[in-house]
Formats: sequence, C-alpha cells, structure tokens
Amino acid sequence: MTAIAPRFGPQLIRLLLVTAVLTVGLLGALAGTASAHAALTGSDPKDGAVVDVAPREVTLTFSEQIAMGDDSIRVLDPSSKRVDVAKMRDLSQGGTVRYAVGLKPGLPDGTYTVAWQAVSADSHPVSGAFTFSVGAPSATTATVPDQEAGGGLVGTLYDTVRYISYAGFILLVGGAAFVLACWQRGASVRPLQRLVVGGWVTLTAATLVLLLLRTPYTGSGKLGDMFDLGGLSDVLDTKTGAALVSRLLLLGAAALFIAVLFGAYAKRVTEAEAEVEAEAERDGEGNAEAGKAKADLAFGLSLGGTVVAAGIAGTWALSEHASTGIQTGLAMPLDVLHLLAVAAWLGGLVSLLVALYRVPDIERAAVRRFSRIAFTSVVVLAVTGVYQSWRQVGSWDAWTGTSYGQLLLVKIGLIAVLLGAAWFSRRWTGLLGEDAKTAKTAEAGAEADAEAGVEAGVKVGVKAGVDVAEETAEEGVAEAGTAADPERAAQLARQRTALATARKKRDRDADTERSGLRRSVLIEACVALVVLAVTTALTGTEPGRTQEKEVSRTGTEAAAPAPARPVNLTEPFDTGGTKGKGTLRLTIDPARPGTNLMHVWIDGPDGKPMDVPEVKVAYTLKSQQIGPLPVVPERLAAGHWSAGNVQIPMPGDWHLQVTVRTSDIDQTTIEKNVKIG
Repeated sequence: MTAIAPRFGPQLIRLLLVTAVLTVGLLGALAGTASAHAALTGSDPKDGAVVDVAPREVTLTFSEQIAMGDDSIRVLDPSSKRVDVAKMRDLSQGGTVRYAVGLKPGLPDGTYTVAWQAVSADSHPVSGAFTFSVGAPSATTATVPDQEAGGGLVGTLYDTVRYISYAGFILLVGGAAFVLACWQRGASVRPLQRLVVGGWVTLTAATLVLLLLRTPYTGSGKLGDMFDLGGLSDVLDTKTGAALVSRLLLLGAAALFIAVLFGAYAKRVTEAEAEVEAEAERDGEGNAEAGKAKADLAFGLSLGGTVVAAGIAGTWALSEHASTGIQTGLAMPLDVLHLLAVAAWLGGLVSLLVALYRVPDIERAAVRRFSRIAFTSVVVLAVTGVYQSWRQVGSWDAWTGTSYGQLLLVKIGLIAVLLGAAWFSRRWTGLLGEDAKTAKTAEAGAEADAEAGVEAGVKVGVKAGVDVAEETAEEGVAEAGTAADPERAAQLARQRTALATARKKRDRDADTERSGLRRSVLIEACVALVVLAVTTALTGTEPGRTQEKEVSRTGTEAAAPAPARPVNLTEPFDTGGTKGKGTLRLTIDPARPGTNLMHVWIDGPDGKPMDVPEVKVAYTLKSQQIGPLPVVPERLAAGHWSAGNVQIPMPGDWHLQVTVRTSDIDQTTIEKNVKIG
C-alpha cells in the first residue's frame, strides 16, 4: 500500500480527466434524446388538408398547458409573406388546450405554412410546422427555422450550464452539511472553505447565465439575443424566470450563511477546542459556556441552512417535471427532498475526498458520521426515486419503449455501481475504527514510557528515533542560523516546514486504511459525476407517461423525431438510342420540408461524366394529392446539374421522377420513392 500512495496524485488527475471526458461525451450523446413535455395533437385545418375556401383562422390543440405569445403562431403564404393578424386567442376550456390566430381575408389559392413555437409547462421549448392548401397545392418558398426549439449551440450551452448549476448546488449544500454534521473542525480548514465557496460561486454564475440564455433558448435560437433586455423582461414574467430570480435571492441568504459558518462558527469551534485543552487547569465552567455557545450557533446554522437549501431545491421543483403531470402537490415536496438527499450524499462525498486527500489528520469519527448520513440519504433517494419513477414512467413498457425510461435504466445501473463503491468505503471506514483503538493504546503506552524515562528510540522504534534526531538537528542549526544570519534562519524555517509536511505525507501514506478509503471514495466521486450528467438529461427529457399518452392519442411515436438525412439515389438508365446508357446519381440535402439543395450527376458506362441535352425532375406526394412539383436544374458542368431552391412543402413518401434526354428523340424517366423529413 505504501508504494501505491505516492502515485495517488497522478492517478487522481488521470481518473478525473477520464471521468470529465466521459461526462461531456455522455452529455453530448444525451442532448439528442431530450424532448419537450407538450406536443401538438391537432389543428384546424389539419396538416396537409386541401380546403375549398380560405379559413378565417387557424387553431392548434396541444397535449397540455403551454406558454405562448402573440408572435408564437405564424402563417406564411407561398411567397413566405405573413398572412396572420399576429393576435393570438386562447380558446382553452376544461382540459383542452387550444389557441387560434386569425388570417387576413381574401387569401388566394396555394399552399400555406403554419409555424409555431411555445414553452412547455416544464420550462422546455417546443416548436413545429405544418402546411395546408387553399383550392389546390402549389409550390412554396416559405421557410421555417432550420433547428428545433431548444437545439443548436444555444441548446447545448443551456444544457451544459444546467449540469454545472446542479454541481454547484451539490457542492454548496453537501459541503456545508458535511462541516456541520460530520466534521465541525472543518469550518476552519481552507480546502473545505474553498469547496463550499466554489459551489456557491458556481451556482450563482450558472443561474445568471441560465437567466440570460432563456431568451434565445425559448425564442430565436441566436446566442446574441441573450443580452436583449426586452427578451429578458419577458423571461422574468414566466414561471422559469421567476424561479431563477428566486434562486438568486436565496443565494444571497446562502452567502450570509457561508460568512457565519466560516467566520463566527469557525471561531467558536476553535475556542471550544482551546477550552477543552485548558479544562484540566480550570473548573470547567468556561468550557461549558463555550460549548453551549457553539451548540446554539450550530443549531441556528443547521436550521437556517436547511431552509435556504430547501428553498433553492424548490426552484427546480417548481419549474420542471415535478410541477407538471399527476399528483404535483406530492411530487414537488418529494422532489425537494430528493435533491437535498442527493446533495447530502454526493456533496458530502466530494468533501470527504478533499479532506482525505488535502487534510490527512481528519478524525475517524467524522468519517463514520458521514457514513451514517450517506446511508440515510440513500434510503431517502430510494423511496423518493421509486415514487418519481412510477409517476414519470407510467408503465413497464415505457422502461424500454421511451427515451425517458431508457435513461432511467442507465441511471439505476450507475447508482448500483455507486452503491458498490460505497460498500467498499464502509468497509474501509470500519477498519479505521479498529485502527483508532490500536493507535490510542499505542499512544498511551508511549506516554507511560516517556514518563518512566525509557529511551524513545527503543520503545517507539527506529522511525521515531530518526524523527527525533531530525528535529533535534533542525533546532540546533536553526538557533545558530538565527544568530548569524536572519535570511539563513528564514531558509531553515522553510526547510523545517517542508520536512514536517513530508513527514506528515509519509505517515499518511503509511496508513493502509486511509489509502484504501481515499481510493474507494475517489471512485464514488467519479461515478457520481456521470450520474449527475444522466440526471440532468432526465430533467430535459419528456417523461415516459406523457410519451405513451401521446402515442395512444396520435397513434405515432411521441419521441423526438430522427434528424433528417440527405437522400442519395443511384440508378442505371437506358434511353434506347446511341450512347443512351449510363448511371444517374442524385442527392437531396437536407431532405426535409422547406428549402433543399439538389444535385444530379450523369455518368457514362466508363464512369466518366456524360453530357446530355436535358434533365428534368418532378416530385409528387400521392397520399396528399400534391404535385407533381416540377424542378428544372441548371447545368453546372458536363454531366453535373444542380437546383439550389427545391421547395418541399411537407414530410412524407414523395414520388420522384427524373427524366434524362440523350438526343432529340431518345429519353427515359426514372421513378423512385424517397423519404422526406
């Protein structure tokens, strides 16, 4: 064990770096699974409908309550000009959520595009688009946003900052709880002070960034709009904006709590320890008074800190999944309890890791107290987690049939790994207790031998004798150096400090139980980082119960749609004339409703570009009786044709017809079905 301990620093750095890379990769992989809570369940006119007379208004029906503004529904004509009156009406009644927007009178025939964007009740943005036609379908140049609401760079930044905010909360609350409940002397230990203050700074900064990112996250998707004061004012009027502002106010109270914890309370703890040391020379009254003052301050800090921590946790419960769906009155308090248990366990775990690595003389009793708190936190997490799983997943099929259930299974597996590492930590903690008794007996024997005048080198061992000799030599040299040269004295003092530090490190590394405990706690902390990433992804993913409800209502899978992929088509052709054989290659990018780029290549039998007089393309959506929509590509070079503004009004299985003419009388038409959207 002693040989392993000196390499602990590089191992710590490598393990944390690997964990950080895995966490970032997991966040990126899970970002694509996030979907919103509300969904469009119906419209009038319906998607793809062809009506004889232009309607007076367009209505949209959603699965549950959403937040919309007057500009949330836009209706565009075939030339991409707005034809709505930009004044939305709320037609919701009972459990039906319906909104309508009026249209300008006298709309001509053609295909119209309806684009909508809103914010779901669980704070996540939702958006979509569909088309309808008046009289008959037509070509359209209307464009809708290329990316889904809450996606792109802004969405990635928002999800990352949400992860950071959870981490800051855990460090702040868990670190403070560790000091108050497990190791009161830690209030005056610099590494733990930096950990708790760092958690406060991280959570405060992340909350401010989230507040600024809400405007582009739920609106335009442009990062520059985060500094739009008008948009920020609108955000403050929403439920999520109010929750973020409340969190900032509570963090102000948390700053006061930290100041008292590491100021007055740390001083009280130091004074109480001094009174204990001097108790043998006094009657004990001063020690009782100091102990009472410390206990009263600790009780006040514990009570006030719990209230502030619960309030901060409540800002998440009031604005995310717990505030929507069934049994919200029970779900929100249990969600607060769940977050507090997570912070007490994981935050305390990181605090213990810092104390074991940076403060080698942490008391064994503190480790045992944290072990009991961690066990209680796990029990609370199990009870609240089972309820949350039942409430959000809804059925056994949803565990594997929905993205939320699959993520939850991943989280449960990681928790199992975390509990396995915690089991090893508890074993090492038990060994620490046995070692404490042995150390106490050895210390008492050493004191008796010292009082009897027995030589320290014989009773304590060779190591202790070497240490005594080193200390004696240092003292003699330091005295001579002080008299001769002050600079030399300062140098010797620094060397003496370095020797003392090295001696402490040697003693710490020789402690087999502590080395084992540090490694097991380090593994726990690294797994906890990944668990936190999965938890963050879960808060941004549509619950399985809602997904299944939408499937039963619409008959289609409610999970996030797969991203559009370019269409690539390769087909041989033969026009029947001289030099009429060749190969057609066609691509449509990005192959989704709106504007697309099309390329056509004609290759001869030898694989080289083949120049032909004419290429024509047409699209038909037979299921909706749309088309054929003709496209005439331009010749860019021999055998290469292109069209940069191919308008496809809606998703579906489109029938593609490509006509290739190799002479005045020789031509052929290739027909294929392609998937758009």
